[in-house]
Amino acid sequence: MRTLFLSAKSAATLISKAGIARCIRELVGEINQDFRHWEQFDKSARLAAHSAQGVIEIMPVSNQQTYGFKYVNGHPNNYRHELPTVMAFGVLADVATGQPEFISELTLITALRTAATSVLAAIHMANPRARSMALIGNGAQSEFQAVAFHELLGIDTFYLYDIDFSATEKLANHLYELGFNTILCGSVPEAVREVDIITTATAAKTHANVLSMNMLRPGVHINAIGGDCPGKTELHPDILNNASVFVEYEPQTRIEGEIQQMPADFPVTELWKVLTGVAAGRVTSDQITVFDSVGFALEDFSAMRYIKRLALANGGLESLGLIPDLTDPKNLYGLLVPTEVA
Repeated sequence: MRTLFLSAKSAATLISKAGIARCIRELVGEINQDFRHWEQFDKSARLAAHSAQGVIEIMPVSNQQTYGFKYVNGHPNNYRHELPTVMAFGVLADVATGQPEFISELTLITALRTAATSVLAAIHMANPRARSMALIGNGAQSEFQAVAFHELLGIDTFYLYDIDFSATEKLANHLYELGFNTILCGSVPEAVREVDIITTATAAKTHANVLSMNMLRPGVHINAIGGDCPGKTELHPDILNNASVFVEYEPQTRIEGEIQQMPADFPVTELWKVLTGVAAGRVTSDQITVFDSVGFALEDFSAMRYIKRLALANGGLESLGLIPDLTDPKNLYGLLVPTEVA
């Protein structure tokens, strides 16, 4: 009994060969399709183990055929240990038998799916004439956001800001290589005052007011992806009170998202309702919209199924002996008993 495995190295090779923009575009289609079948999935908020240093989470979801989960951490100070802030892997299993069929790295793939989900939401929530975007927080996610919004929304100018200027320089160099227009900024207000879309992707685990209402112009769309656990926010509550707020899975976002700051009855709209036409996204040109995104297991489910198909078609998969091969499934003990020599 063998389990297919995609390593981090093989995933990087596969995505580089296919092209980051292509992978994000195809992931948008995959996530869109699964969210349109929202009610067919068994869903729950992720299980989290919090510590002073960060959080470790398990994110499960399933339909009638396939069960999936992601293991993921969030440790803002991991750079001091030369480790990524986020590290992840995932599993797909057969619902009928429980057999784990696929194991994949998800550190890289999570970055792709986060960017894909962000731009999928923005297609429905941002002003269709949007051409500029501020990236507040220039860490590991930022390049993927830029590629996604350039590829699918035609964003051509990016305003960059991070309290760590070396991160901004890193991002600017990568975007220059891609041919994107970039403007390096010395503060958040400077970065956001002229833009159509703002992505906040900061790492500090604290109730921060990275954005406040007086910084915003009418009609801006905010893609808030940095606040993703209890005690971690990026937006001043006044922004939420003056915006239309959209979320992935409301029970989870109430605990982890920007709306953890708000009363339990604060109104939000789940993304699947917009994608299926049950609810509207942007209605007016001067409306402020917020996608309060904490990441949801269905996006990882979509991403794992996508990357598995891509790897099956292009190579890179290994085979693991994760589950014992048993001639007699009732005789597990027999694996431990030496075969008698006649």
